[in-house]
Amino acid sequence: MATPEFVLDLREKIGTAPLPLVGVTAVVFRDEKVLLGKRADNGSWQPVSGIVDPGEEPADAAVRECLEEAGITVRVDRLALVHQIPRITYDNGDQVDYLDLVFRCTWVAGDPHPADGELTEVGFYDLGAMTDVAPEHVRKVALAIPEDDPATFRGGR
Repeated sequence: MATPEFVLDLREKIGTAPLPLVGVTAVVFRDEKVLLGKRADNGSWQPVSGIVDPGEEPADAAVRECLEEAGITVRVDRLALVHQIPRITYDNGDQVDYLDLVFRCTWVAGDPHPADGELTEVGFYDLGAMTDVAPEHVRKVALAIPEDDPATFRGGR
């Protein structure tokens, strides 16, 4: 799916100024393997992620993004990480500050495939095979592995 309509509407009003958005990352496990996808826009390997729509529960956004991007149904098990991603400036000049909510999820049904064009490849991979995954995404996966740990966060001191 392309940029959400509500973001395009906001961009008409604020131009390229920094826009705070809530994002989700779904770290999905199946049989000791993790779901990873190769992004169509930059070629990086990472868990499924996306933007929370206005009024949408973040855990529901994680489920929705997995279905939209990878064609699979998942169950959200727990919140694993809450963190602020450093400001991103896109090629068109748009600036975004994402608050990322990382959820540990379990695969329920479906065979992963590039469902909406945001990913060019997607599948379940052994944790040891994450050599092409950036360190920040490896950290998200590592924090999501335990089934019952409390969420990790920064700040609040």
